[in-house]
Amino acid sequence: MNRSVIDALAPQGVLRAGINMANFLLVSGQDPDGMPDGVSPDLARRIAAEINVPCEMVPYESPGELADAVGSNSWDIANIAAEAERAQVIDFSLPYAQIDANFMTRNESGFTCNEEVDQDGVRIAAYDRSAYDLWLTENFTRATMVRSPSIARSHDDFKNGKAEVLASLKPKLLEEIAASDSFRIIEPPFTGIKQSVGIRKGNPEARNFLDRLIAELIHSGFIADSMKKHGVDQKLSIPSAP
Repeated sequence: MNRSVIDALAPQGVLRAGINMANFLLVSGQDPDGMPDGVSPDLARRIAAEINVPCEMVPYESPGELADAVGSNSWDIANIAAEAERAQVIDFSLPYAQIDANFMTRNESGFTCNEEVDQDGVRIAAYDRSAYDLWLTENFTRATMVRSPSIARSHDDFKNGKAEVLASLKPKLLEEIAASDSFRIIEPPFTGIKQSVGIRKGNPEARNFLDRLIAELIHSGFIADSMKKHGVDQKLSIPSAP
């Protein structure tokens, strides 16, 4: 192992992994020590093992808080979705998982495709600064965003009539469909949220190491096995790796 990679990823001798606790698919529980458990923590622990240092989980309540902490020296890697806005201050590895994001609307609405949602007077409920909110902010120009501080609040805002459309992760929308026959999901997904490992900009050698390792973990089945172990293999897809 190249010493410069270890120094870049774990300058304090421990790999501090920033974990987005709001991602219920990648952080699906707690381990026996009360630490975050799931696909994202599994990957963090594997990276730490690869460079032969301990792993310390640093939980954040939201992806926005995790991204904002890039300059605070509170994490060494950040398991977070790769987005253009975040890429201004964070370098991202190859993605190791993808989550579909869809629109949901009421049965009586006239929306038939994603493009029809981006219209004047249409309100879209979304989790503030989630990866799909950032995508919509960049790509939708006419609809109005109704942002909420949690994914649950965004669902409540939609159901309480504060928006005509709800943007959310497809697995969460399927739970709403199962609970009520008043809603329908618009297909196909309007975007796919690519989950990656982020590091502070300026360490290309460390990023190349992460790219190679993640490609290896995809090909070896480590990522697939982790998804199956945590019961999310039917809710996530694995991007192809070189």
